[in-house]
Amino acid sequence: MNTEVTVREVMDREYVGVTESDDLVETVELLLREEAETAVVLRGSETVGVLTERDVLALLVEGPDPGEATVGDAMTESVPTVTPDASLDGAADMMSARSARRLVVTDGDEPLGLITEHDLLTTRTHDPMAESEQPAVATVEGGAGTALAAESETDQEDTFEDQSICQGCGTFTRDLATFNGQLLCEDCRDM
Repeated sequence: MNTEVTVREVMDREYVGVTESDDLVETVELLLREEAETAVVLRGSETVGVLTERDVLALLVEGPDPGEATVGDAMTESVPTVTPDASLDGAADMMSARSARRLVVTDGDEPLGLITEHDLLTTRTHDPMAESEQPAVATVEGGAGTALAAESETDQEDTFEDQSICQGCGTFTRDLATFNGQLLCEDCRDM
């Protein structure tokens, strides 16, 4: 991973915020409208939990009637958090240690956004030469003898060079295009 990039540059600053007393069905409808997988559960400005698709499915199997349930009935209370200035390696280690698929990015108790496994994977630069300084060698069986074939140089140059930071919102992304003289992500171009 790129150790120079921080969580702040990669996190999604837009998130769905709900309270424990919100109606579960209405919250699921909101998540669907916003095309979000997670809602951050707030008590004032303090993060007290998250509601994920998995939490809703578990409630359908185990819990009360979804029509009568609240967000508090289904949410996960243990909220793994990370600071915005943490490194991506640190965030990945935290996700791995907590078996979490997402972290809430907080400044104190106040949530600033979310970072997911997907965010970490899309920011990873693949460098096949870093794994092994020697090119891969394959043995090819042929009539009277054996020949060696090295990987082609085009396979070794399969890195992701098109990643950068949006000049509008500061998000680290691959979907940048020039708009009014700035490199902007899709969200900033739509504004």
